[in-house]
Amino acid sequence: MKADYKIQFVLRAAKELKDCPTQQIRKIITQIDALSQNPRPANSKKLKGNTENIWRIRIGDYRVIYHISDTIKFITIRHIRHRKDAYRL
Repeated sequence: MKADYKIQFVLRAAKELKDCPTQQIRKIITQIDALSQNPRPANSKKLKGNTENIWRIRIGDYRVIYHISDTIKFITIRHIRHRKDAYRL
């Protein structure tokens, strides 16, 4: 049986989610909830150039950037941004 990961939003990611278009928010939340069962879904990609365990998933024109901590089963949502702004960290 696979252990569930806990999901936490940093404050700026919660604000970025609130600023997304209403029709996208539901899709984004559904995908984020699914991360608790599978933190590395087929459409996820590990970001290059970092030593941390930073991943991203695509949801339409939006990107969710998150950190996975496998030892404590924890996912931290860092950014939820439009694709044109997603990688400006």
